[in-house]
Amino acid sequence: MNSLEEDGGMKSPHGQILNLEYIDNEEGLGQVKMPYADILVGDPDTGVPHGGVITTMLDTASGMAVKAKIEEMENMAIATLDLRIDYMQPALPGADLFAQAECYKTTKNVAFVKGVAWQSDINNPIAMSVGTFMIGTMNIPRK
Repeated sequence: MNSLEEDGGMKSPHGQILNLEYIDNEEGLGQVKMPYADILVGDPDTGVPHGGVITTMLDTASGMAVKAKIEEMENMAIATLDLRIDYMQPALPGADLFAQAECYKTTKNVAFVKGVAWQSDINNPIAMSVGTFMIGTMNIPRK
């Protein structure tokens, strides 16, 4: 199992609260699903999910992609240095959300990632992202 997932769900408390589900993890790719829920709504009049939910999904999928790209990441932490999100259209109320990211380049300390968020069709994205992530710091458990 990937270190970011456990029985299909996310280990992080934040991921658990949002009900993020691990979907796939090929070399250099990370993919997550977030089932629609009323707690995700940003506009109660329309039922449209909050934009921060999309950002969280893209950031999480991006971190998963970095871990999938680098075999030695088991005991290493990742930190988001920069994450740009281009929102292309609002998410539809009542529909599940998906995000996929690809780590396309790494250096000694930085990983470069691009991502997409969608609902029914990956070719009709809600948002696109590009980001950089610091890699190579020790992941020391906190008490």
